[in-house]
Amino acid sequence: QVQLVESGGGSVQAGGSLKLSCVRSGYVDRSYSMAWFRHSPGKEREGIAATYIGDGTTYYADSVKGRFTISQDNAKLTLYLQMTNLKPEDTAMYFCAAGRWVGSWADTYEYTSWGQGTQVTVSS
Repeated sequence: QVQLVESGGGSVQAGGSLKLSCVRSGYVDRSYSMAWFRHSPGKEREGIAATYIGDGTTYYADSVKGRFTISQDNAKLTLYLQMTNLKPEDTAMYFCAAGRWVGSWADTYEYTSWGQGTQVTVSS
C-alpha cells in the first residue's frame, strides 16, 4: 500500500554531510512509524533512526546519535535523514521503511514497507 523511494546518496569524504530523502506514494497516518536502516556487506541490517507519526517522537542508534537527524515534510510526503560528520564506517546502503503500530523501532520485522535503498560511501 505504501511505496517508498530513497534518493540523495553519494560519495563524500569523512567529515562531510549528505541529506537523504524518502518519498512515499501512499498516505501514512498517525498510527505509523517511519525509519531509516542501513546495511553493508558482512554486517546485519542496523536501525539508524525512527519517528512516530502520531507524536513526532524520534529515536536514534548510538552509532549516529548527535550526527544524524530524522525529519519529515508531510506536505511533500517525504522523510529525510540529515547526516553530518560522516565517517567511513557509515558506508552502507540506506533504506527507509514504514510500519503501523511499531512497538520496537529498530526491529526490521516491525516494518511492512521498504524502499529500494540508496548507497552512501564515505572515504577517509
